Amino acid sequence: MNYKETLDWMFSQLPMYQRQGKTAFKKDLTNSLALSVHLNYPENKFKTIHVAGTNGKGSTSHMLASILQEAGYKVGLYTSPHLKDFRERIKINGTVIDEQDVVSFVQNNSEFLKEHKLSFFEMTVGLAFDCFAKHNVDVAIIEVGLGGRLDSTNIISPVVSVITNIGLDHTQFLGETFPEIAFEKAGIIKSNIPVVIGEFHEETFSVFDKIAKDNNAPLYLAQKNISKSYKTDLKGTYQVNNLKTAVQTCAVLNEKGFNISDNQIQTGLKSVVSNTGLLGRWQILQSTPKVICDTAHNKEGLSYVLNQLENENYNNLHIVFGVVDDKNLEQILPMFPKKAVYYFCKPNIPRGLDVEKLQLICSKYNLIGETYSSVDEAYKTSLKSAKEDDLIYIGGSTFVVAEVV
Repeated sequence: MNYKETLDWMFSQLPMYQRQGKTAFKKDLTNSLALSVHLNYPENKFKTIHVAGTNGKGSTSHMLASILQEAGYKVGLYTSPHLKDFRERIKINGTVIDEQDVVSFVQNNSEFLKEHKLSFFEMTVGLAFDCFAKHNVDVAIIEVGLGGRLDSTNIISPVVSVITNIGLDHTQFLGETFPEIAFEKAGIIKSNIPVVIGEFHEETFSVFDKIAKDNNAPLYLAQKNISKSYKTDLKGTYQVNNLKTAVQTCAVLNEKGFNISDNQIQTGLKSVVSNTGLLGRWQILQSTPKVICDTAHNKEGLSYVLNQLENENYNNLHIVFGVVDDKNLEQILPMFPKKAVYYFCKPNIPRGLDVEKLQLICSKYNLIGETYSSVDEAYKTSLKSAKEDDLIYIGGSTFVVAEVV
């Protein structure tokens, strides 16, 4: 198979949570452990940093990768989901892996993958670990896909574990309350391995504190410990907490034998996009009219983004908006501005919410607009409608942003 045929097989043959939702989710590490044995434990051949959290784990992971690259390390970076190219999930020093890496992995392990019926995510995690081992990375930042305790990435023994924050997202899998979700995220805390907590919340910190103490894992609270101000090329105001989390993690890494200077931290934070290729975080696509997109898609993430949107200067606001069908709209729609023109669309994945249904639900919250047959049509119509001093915001789902950037 060539690269395209390999991807088609991966997407069509194996469950993929981002596209299918609940039916693709597996609460079991059996397959991941079996694949590790089959591949001769590739995750043990390099150092790792494990990053979980409801919001901010992608940005924090990219910040850490950029800093470590500036410090001279060969850095692997595993994140999900991708926006444009599957290979965005697996990068080495900011460069996506070769197409042949993907093809060879599937070809060399196809019998095992089919026999054990691995999910899309399980297989992709194995591919990442295998690539990082073969390319001799010094350290890899591994972002949790969903939750933590039973996530496919949770077979590693990292140098440090990181939990950015907790929000009410994926409640059908992780629990209905903040402490329940915190317990799942805290599943990445391991015996004698330090853990960095990004944000303090009274409802969840006690969960982290107890599990850390039970595991004799030193706990660091970034929000409390880091007082120095840092700047980053990531423009969202919400990045302030991610900055502190990344800086605290670097301090822990230095205690564990890494050599990262404050100057390298500052340079790395100012070069995240150029060093890692991160997309979709308060990304400005054009200036006249101004177009901003952001992948925030739950209550906590959107609260930061919509607050920042209020502080923008514009005449009229246009919002290109689409979501997935398991999104708790009753929780997020009251946050959206009513004085805006909405362009409702359905992201081009099976999980995308029907656009007519989306329009009907939004109308109950006085969010008014027309429906469009695709994200592209909605976006192009907004560009035609907007004046020079207007603002267009694109969001609601990672997959809406992916079709635009």
